[in-house]
Formats: sequence, structure tokens, C-alpha cells
Amino acid sequence: MEMIKQQSQLAKIIRDRRSVKKGYNHKEVTEEVVRDLLDSAIWAPTHGMRQPWRFIFIGQDQKPNFAKKVAATYPEEKQENREAYLNEPNAILIVVMDEPDNQKQWDENYGAVSCMIQNFWLLAWEQKLGVVWKTNPHIYDPKVKDILDVGEHEKIVGFIHMGYFDEEPIKKDRVSVSTKFSTYKG
Repeated sequence: MEMIKQQSQLAKIIRDRRSVKKGYNHKEVTEEVVRDLLDSAIWAPTHGMRQPWRFIFIGQDQKPNFAKKVAATYPEEKQENREAYLNEPNAILIVVMDEPDNQKQWDENYGAVSCMIQNFWLLAWEQKLGVVWKTNPHIYDPKVKDILDVGEHEKIVGFIHMGYFDEEPIKKDRVSVSTKFSTYKG
């Protein structure tokens, strides 16, 4: 007799989560909602309890000015496109990571921040808040770091674009684990 495996609520949320890149409605993403989600998201694994993250929130009122400043760091022919792109989400959360000189600690910090972002994403999805983690060229631009007052030993890990949505993006299947799994035979 075949045993039917029941999916946990967490497994369901993990499998249902989507990247919401556009199609946001006009419902405001508030600082309060983002702080509430972060209060739980920061319980991600973090080596040495370094908690190597900090956050910069760009709300609805600040977004047009911010988008204009970031777009101005691009070549003139791309500025209009980049400004429109940055104005698309309802809000943006910038995730900044401490960058130690030690490569092992750098890798551990990036892993911790990535886990925290995934926690945030799942918690947001549960609240019907769409999220996508963006790593566009501007996150590497020293001028953007200056705009955001990001320090010399800090890295912008990504811009988290957020917005409420009416229509879920289409599910994209994953490659089976069996094609990516092996057992060491020493």
C-alpha cells in the first residue's frame, strides 16, 4: 500500500511562492508592514550571530525622487527607462550586508542575508505581498552606494521590489531533485 505524503503548510508556501515583478495594484506597502515582516525574517541562520544586515526602506512618497537619482547614474539614453522601472513597484527595500575582509566570513554573511531574504519573501507571500529580489547593475555602482549612504565595508545585496497584486504569476516548474542528486561512494 502506497503511503500518501501530506504537504505541510510551510512546504505549500515554499512551493506556491512566486516572484512578482510587475502587475502591482495601488495598495500602499507601508513601512509598518515591512518592519513586521522583517521582525520575523531576521530569525534566519547567522554565523556567529553577526546578523550582517541592515535595511533602507523607500516608500511611495520617496520613490519618485529616489528613482530619479538612481536613474541619473545610468547613461543618458537609459535614464528614462530605469526611472520608470524603479517607479514600478509600490515600495523598495534595500538590503545591505556587512563585508568583512575574511572570505569565509564574507561567504557566511552572504548566506545569512540570502536566508533572511528568503524568509522575508515567504512571509510576504503569506500576506499576499508580492516580492522580487533585484540585482541590477546599479547595486554595484559607487554612486548609488553614495546616494544610500552605504559604507566602504558594506555591500548592497539587492533591491527588494514589493507590491500587492491581483493576479498570481504563472508557476514555473523545477527540475527534479533526482537529476541534481548523487550519493558519495568514497
